[in-house]
Amino acid sequence: MSEQPAPSADTAVRQQLEPAAADAVRAYAAKTRADADRFAAVLEDIAENGLPAVEDSIPWEDLREAHLARLTGQRPAVA
Repeated sequence: MSEQPAPSADTAVRQQLEPAAADAVRAYAAKTRADADRFAAVLEDIAENGLPAVEDSIPWEDLREAHLARLTGQRPAVA
């Protein structure tokens, strides 16, 4: 790492994004924020009510296999 201090915001020249790229970054930020909010809600529910019953839970191996099957289904077949 450099031992030079990072340039301050008022002296640094920032490269502006194209409008489409800026929109894509905003969309990604919104999705990330929504995902974080959903995760935080789950953690708050666990803190308030405790862990869900084992009988109501899905084993992570089943979730993994289902996700891998979805990914395989999205992948184009190779001839």
